[in-house]
Amino acid sequence: MFENLSERLEKSFKLLKGQGRISEINIAETLKEVRRALLDADVNFKIAKQFTDSVKQKAIGQQVLNSVNPSQMMVKIVHDELVDLMGVDKTDLNIKINPSIILIAGLQGSGKTTFSGKLAKWVKTKRGKNPLLVACDVYRPAAIEQLKIIGNQIEVPVYIEDGNLNPVVIARNAVKEAKKTGHDLVIIDTAGRLAIDEEMMKEISSVKDAVNPHEILFVVDSMTGQDAVNTAREFNERLDFDGVVLTKLDGDTRGGAALSIRSVVNKPIKFVSSGEKMEAIDIFYPERMADRILGMGDIVSLVEKAQEQYDSEEARKLQKRISKDQFDFNDFITQIQQIKKMGNVKDLMTMIPGVGKAVKDLDIDDNAFKGIEAIIRSMTPEERTNPVVLNGSRRKRIATGSGTSVQEVNKLLKQFDETKRMMKMMTKGGNAAKLIGRK
Repeated sequence: MFENLSERLEKSFKLLKGQGRISEINIAETLKEVRRALLDADVNFKIAKQFTDSVKQKAIGQQVLNSVNPSQMMVKIVHDELVDLMGVDKTDLNIKINPSIILIAGLQGSGKTTFSGKLAKWVKTKRGKNPLLVACDVYRPAAIEQLKIIGNQIEVPVYIEDGNLNPVVIARNAVKEAKKTGHDLVIIDTAGRLAIDEEMMKEISSVKDAVNPHEILFVVDSMTGQDAVNTAREFNERLDFDGVVLTKLDGDTRGGAALSIRSVVNKPIKFVSSGEKMEAIDIFYPERMADRILGMGDIVSLVEKAQEQYDSEEARKLQKRISKDQFDFNDFITQIQQIKKMGNVKDLMTMIPGVGKAVKDLDIDDNAFKGIEAIIRSMTPEERTNPVVLNGSRRKRIATGSGTSVQEVNKLLKQFDETKRMMKMMTKGGNAAKLIGRK
């Protein structure tokens, strides 16, 4: 995510290293590179110019603080400007009315249907809502089927009217159904449309007028850059939407949409999402995104993701098992499952300050734990509980059963012993709660 932009900005800051003071002369080349980095990320030209002009105005003449060099000062100024450009603070959904109605709009292929499911799961688990998904993409049968599959997966009902090709009527009937059945939130998934398709634009405007939604979210494929921003402007003129959703942040994202869209439409980015997993949705925090763009990581979001997966009572039980030296492979594989639920492994690693650059060229995907899980699942219950019994013949059998080598089995056993030893040391030091994600 934003790897190229991050690298270009880092190079621009290096031009100030070794300087004792920020001046108009030594800042000019740096800002030139910053502007090039923004333009290369497909940021609107006027926005890039306004951004660098503002940075220059704040940077010129600033005295270097104690222990802070010009390069570090420039990073701070650029960071603050990025936060301001993207919206300063997070913006909540307006879902206080019962039932609240959220209308999802966007271009074809932007990821609306997947996001609708993610949002339904998010409001259900995080806000205690009882959502109803509504299938209003009547032009693409696969979209209706996709929403049904997602609904089953997240255990949220989907309102469908087979044979009805009028999304206005479907949406209106769905709201009536929600009131009748006690659903306090209605999420309407609409068909993807092009801004130049006048008939389709009129249709979604009619849906809006029919149900009077409390929130209209415009879904943007973050990989489309400036094109997405221009389209957002046209959609906003017709719908006056309330917020933006950036999808596919796990792809080859240049950053133009995230950095430009708020300035162009004057609407906040409310959510970001990546991948197909229903858990892969986050509230958009401008400051945290600025941290990630500048290679500072996002440790706050990482901790929050970890805490979401841990029940405090389960954490206490695990701490007790560790302190009694009872931590075994059953516990080990449970921890792996918790990590996988947190999201894409590589994306999680980039949240750790200083790690993003180190892993950018590594091929790390959601199958990173596949070999480890296969080895553990090839063990007998006794072997998982009491690894000390794993002699040579048992290790050979496990390697054969898991499709791995004896060397890989030996490596895992060594890692397990080291992990177990470290966790016990942490327990003695009183820090086990931090280690296992206890709230």
